[in-house]
Amino acid sequence: MKNEHNSKVSITEGVIWKQLLLYFFPLLFGTFFQQLYNTIDAVVVGRYVGKEALSAVGGATGTLINVLIGFFVGLSSGATVIISQYYGGKKKEEVNQSVHTAIALAITGGFVIMIIGFLGSPYALKLMGTPKEIYKDALTFIRIYFLGTVFNVVYNMGAGILRAIGDSKRPLYFLIISCGVNIVLDLLFVVVFHWGVGGTAAATVLSQLLSACLICMVLMKTDDCYKLYLSKIRFHKEILKRIIHIGLPAGAQSLMYSTSNLLIQSSMNSFNINVLAAWTAYGKIDGIFWMIMNSFGVSVTTFVGQNFGAGKQDRVQKGIRVCLGFAMASALFLSVTLSIFAANIMGIFNKDPAVIQEGLVILHFLVPTYCTYVLIEILSGALRGMGQAMIPFILTFLGVCVLRIAWILSAVPVWHDVKTVIFSYPLTWSVTSLLFLIYYFYFKKKNGLINMSI
Repeated sequence: MKNEHNSKVSITEGVIWKQLLLYFFPLLFGTFFQQLYNTIDAVVVGRYVGKEALSAVGGATGTLINVLIGFFVGLSSGATVIISQYYGGKKKEEVNQSVHTAIALAITGGFVIMIIGFLGSPYALKLMGTPKEIYKDALTFIRIYFLGTVFNVVYNMGAGILRAIGDSKRPLYFLIISCGVNIVLDLLFVVVFHWGVGGTAAATVLSQLLSACLICMVLMKTDDCYKLYLSKIRFHKEILKRIIHIGLPAGAQSLMYSTSNLLIQSSMNSFNINVLAAWTAYGKIDGIFWMIMNSFGVSVTTFVGQNFGAGKQDRVQKGIRVCLGFAMASALFLSVTLSIFAANIMGIFNKDPAVIQEGLVILHFLVPTYCTYVLIEILSGALRGMGQAMIPFILTFLGVCVLRIAWILSAVPVWHDVKTVIFSYPLTWSVTSLLFLIYYFYFKKKNGLINMSI
């Protein structure tokens, strides 16, 4: 088991910034390859099928998928938190029960999402005002994608378990393998067999099946306390309660983001096909920012969870400060880089000058505002690591969901412009970051809500 031990990072000991980066980079690259699934789909259909197909595999379909998958991933983060706390506190029996409860939750949740997504997607696409010229392709793509939901959520849960015990390397290796398979299948199904968006969706599902199988094999072969036994997969009542207690607010938080994004997508659907294609392409570019921020968020959650479980408050405090610094520097660097190479990057997805022009308007408007989001991701992740999931939910609900919906419903009808729609992002990020700062610097000490400081 030498390789297994080498794949773990000792989060509760050592130099904090080194331990965070050793954990962060495999997680970042893993998230990159996971994001690459959808990006490859967009590039292949955008270059070999057309801008209508490009709009179909992103835009409305991507937003709908994020609503259901995002909610479950948020819910499953409760399992990651409690496993990291139990593992840091060396509570082996609780770790084992948590693993089997988590996998049971993934299988059950995967089937529920599959049924809801497959049956409900036609109504959701129509409700969002999906243009007629892309509706058929969008429905084909999203229905095939939802048929493979179980593989997706099982992989994400299994990867979350490994990351909770400090292993972010093996999920990366599996994603690299499955992403390579996805590229080959995409080219085979779309370029050679001419299956269009259906081939793209099928390639993604088969690749996710592979990654789910690999992650389960690792969990079943380990000799550590997180070993998975198929015969023991079931719900442990008290563990399930803890997972839901911590994960449900995180899932609801993700659902709020996705719901407000559905409203934004509906607003985008009122513009022409060039705007839709550009928005889809930007969404893939924007994914670079989100994978970096999400990786820092998961890193700080796991770091805080293990050290909080081990009773090391000083490392909790210092770890949050270090992670904030890294995340802010990354956001600023990415903003500058994307601004400089904007035209070249947009051209990767589609060569239509009208699409590229619309994409540049969106990109140049939004990327300079990335830094306004950093506090939300890091501070909410730190709170969840200590089991305090309700505060991020409340602050995000007020600052993101309520304000964003209010802006879309009130401002967009008056100023019907792309920039009016996308201004909802920096507006709500800034307000929510301010709410988090107010909470930390004014209320935490007075109310004694959390035993930490930054």
